[in-house]
Amino acid sequence: MSPLELVDEKWNEQGAESALSVRGMTVSYGESPAVFSVDATVPAGSMTAIVGPNGAGKSTFLKAVLGIVTPLSGTVTVFGRPLAEARENIAYVPQRASVDWDFPVRVIDVVLMGLYRELGLLGRLRKADRARAIDCLSRVGMDGFAERQIGQLSGGQQQRVFLARALAQDADLYVLDEPFAGVDAATERAIISVLKELRAEGRTVVAVHHDLSTVAEYFDRVMMINVRKIAEGDVGEAFTPETLQATYGGRLATTQIDQLTVPA
Repeated sequence: MSPLELVDEKWNEQGAESALSVRGMTVSYGESPAVFSVDATVPAGSMTAIVGPNGAGKSTFLKAVLGIVTPLSGTVTVFGRPLAEARENIAYVPQRASVDWDFPVRVIDVVLMGLYRELGLLGRLRKADRARAIDCLSRVGMDGFAERQIGQLSGGQQQRVFLARALAQDADLYVLDEPFAGVDAATERAIISVLKELRAEGRTVVAVHHDLSTVAEYFDRVMMINVRKIAEGDVGEAFTPETLQATYGGRLATTQIDQLTVPA
């Protein structure tokens, strides 16, 4: 067996044991790549933050992994299966700014959308389906808002509703794009509590995250990216002054970096 085949065999073994495996992901919106040749392996049952400066390709990488944008190259496996065969295992929470909040729909209807894979577009809703949706709203503290129009809610409340929709999918892998951006402190606490509950249940969480001060508190793993992957691994090993400097360069002062990391 050639050295290349040995590497591929090792990768396949890791992929089969991982919730998410990405190899050679490259995405370009023009002449310059937004993401270049990124590999990543997310262990099952972990919480991983994807961090990097603005314009580093974090959200683009996530969307390419999910097939929302088409990459120039790259392979994705989810629990050892190709993405196309494993979509039912994934729940996605997009950036709040990308959603049309003026669309006239009730909160309960938004959550019920998470059941469309089970029900189909023309499937009839049962009492049990509504009860499941209400339970998901209860987990994020929004069960009292079921009949409200989604556009009447605050930004933090809207984000909680979209997390409830993801919970309704009962997925094994939860992928979130900046779930804490623009939300109030109470919503942030509510969201991270639910995400940690998911991890305790054996689910896997991957989130684009912008607040470096909470990485070590919220996540057990981190992937640092600035077009290319800079580092990946357990927070205590990968989230270091050296990797922060390599990822952010002069955008972070040395004193900031020292405050963000915990000495080994």
